[in-house]
Amino acid sequence: MTGLPVSTYVLSTGLALILIGLWGLLMQKNIIRMIIGFSLVDTGIHMVMIAIGYVTGGTAPIIDSAVPIKDAATRVVDPVPSALVLTAIVIGLGVTAVMLSYAVNIYREKKSLSIDDCSESKW
Repeated sequence: MTGLPVSTYVLSTGLALILIGLWGLLMQKNIIRMIIGFSLVDTGIHMVMIAIGYVTGGTAPIIDSAVPIKDAATRVVDPVPSALVLTAIVIGLGVTAVMLSYAVNIYREKKSLSIDDCSESKW
C-alpha cells in the first residue's frame, strides 16, 4: 500500500472532529447541540489516542520467538492507549447521559433548550 499510513488519516480525522466539536460547544446556544459538540470532541480525542498508539505492521504485545526482545520496541503495538480509550468511551457515555438528563430537567423547568434562558444560574 502506498501513501500515508492509516494512523495519519485517523489522526487528522480525530483532530477535525475535535475542531468541529469545539465549534459546536462554543458557538451554539441550544443545549442539545452543545452536548453533541461535546460528544464529537470526546470521539475525536479517542481517535487521536488510538492513532498515537498505532504501529504500522505491528503485532500483539507478546514476546516470543516471532518477536525477539530486541525488536519489541518497534514491532509491538502498545496496548495501553487502547485500554485507556475503552475506559474513556465508557466514562464519556456516562457523562453524556448526565448532560442529557440535565437538559431534560432544564426543558421541564424552562420549556426551552436555549442556554440564554438559564441566566439566573450564572454567577
